[in-house]
Amino acid sequence: MRVLGIETSCDETAAAIVEGGRRVRADVVATQIAVHSPYGGVVPELASRHHVLNLVPVVRQALGDAGLELGAVEGIAVTRGPGLAGALLCGVQLAKAIAFARGLPLVGVNHLEGHLMAVFLDDGEGSEEPPFPHLALLVSGGHTALVAAEAVGRYRLLGATRDDAAGECFDKVAKMLGLGYPGGVTIERLAGPGDPGAVRFPRALPRRDDLDFSFSGLKTAVATHLARVGRPDGQELADLCASFQQAVVDVLVRKTRVARRQTGLRHLVVAGGVAANARLRDALRAMADEEEIRLYVPPPRRCTDNAAMIAAAGTPRLGRGERAGLDLNAVPGLRLDG
Repeated sequence: MRVLGIETSCDETAAAIVEGGRRVRADVVATQIAVHSPYGGVVPELASRHHVLNLVPVVRQALGDAGLELGAVEGIAVTRGPGLAGALLCGVQLAKAIAFARGLPLVGVNHLEGHLMAVFLDDGEGSEEPPFPHLALLVSGGHTALVAAEAVGRYRLLGATRDDAAGECFDKVAKMLGLGYPGGVTIERLAGPGDPGAVRFPRALPRRDDLDFSFSGLKTAVATHLARVGRPDGQELADLCASFQQAVVDVLVRKTRVARRQTGLRHLVVAGGVAANARLRDALRAMADEEEIRLYVPPPRRCTDNAAMIAAAGTPRLGRGERAGLDLNAVPGLRLDG
């Protein structure tokens, strides 16, 4: 089935054409980094306005890149939540309009399921699919969670963040340091030559059986450190970034190890924007080797928000006959296990 995916959950306007839920024919993302950078984070109203401007051109470019006319599309999958209400509505309304005008089947997709399905995409390079059931670590700007993926469309939430998500914490610390938005890539780059043990930062919720996350304390610890010593530069800035990054990585790896042992699952998928972080990838590979399990991580371009993952998540739903009506609405707080 040839599916058009549309993604507008936050500040990326994306459209993609995916065949069979796996083969990516085209994947276009219009970023809004330049729009939101002056504010140090995403401004919802500005995100919505730019989705309105970008959506139709992005869909047209995806069709052009795939060498297809709209009539060749057999179904539409669109992100319906979670995310920013106004941003989600932009994508949902366009998807409904196309589906109505062309008589195409339509499904609404959970953005988080899209991230979990990104590992199944194939850009022509060939990749191994993880079997079900498997354990998944989802780490993005808005969500941090451990999930038991029992089958396509069936997920059990094992633990989630109680406050800030890992990616959100990266962005807020970057803002404290005056590093701009988005902050994760900059912190990772600056941390390269740094000493991850230079500054002692807390690791929250250390109980061995607790699978929830908390990063607000770490964010506060960085703010307290900066209030005491001032904003560092040079090697001291590298050390601070490396120490902060290591604190996030340690928590993510420790909780994932506990979840692996509690569930007994032998396959681990890592998804979401923070999964592009090289330090986290290396640490999870080492943990997977120690635990003698298989690790599956999408390439970095598939970790960040994109529409190919939405098409991948929507294709099985379309295939089993699921259909959304023209009353499909955005659900900003949509749960993965709801």
